Formats: sequence, structure tokens, C-alpha cells
Amino acid sequence: MCLGIPGEVISIHDERGVKIGVVRIGGVLREVIIAVENVKPGDYVIVHAGVAIEKIDEKELKELTELLSEAGFI
Repeated sequence: MCLGIPGEVISIHDERGVKIGVVRIGGVLREVIIAVENVKPGDYVIVHAGVAIEKIDEKELKELTELLSEAGFI
């Protein structure tokens, strides 16, 4: 099973043609590859294996966070 974790994009920079974002996941800042379009600081993304694979809105963030919490993942 693969698990994507939601996080908030704090900043984005370009590193040799690759978009790298600093994302806050559970209070911890991580650098991830941004693999989706139209992401900016303040947006929420799903991160899997160090890659932001999907942009989500605040409603999806809340629902996903509740599910992950109930399942004991966060």
C-alpha cells in the first residue's frame, strides 16, 4: 500500500530545472520535488516518496487529515 501525506507548501525554488518545494508535514519542514502544475506557497499538496503528486484544497486537507488520524498514521 502506498500512502500520500498532506502538507502545506512553504516555498518553491528551481534547482537545475527541477521545482523543489519546502513543505510542512506535521510540523516538520521537508524538501520535495513538485511534480504538479500551478502550485504556489500556501497551497496544499499530497506528498508520496518525496514528491508532491497532487494539489488539494483545504476541504480535502481536513478530510484526509481526519482519516489519517483515525487510522493512526498521524
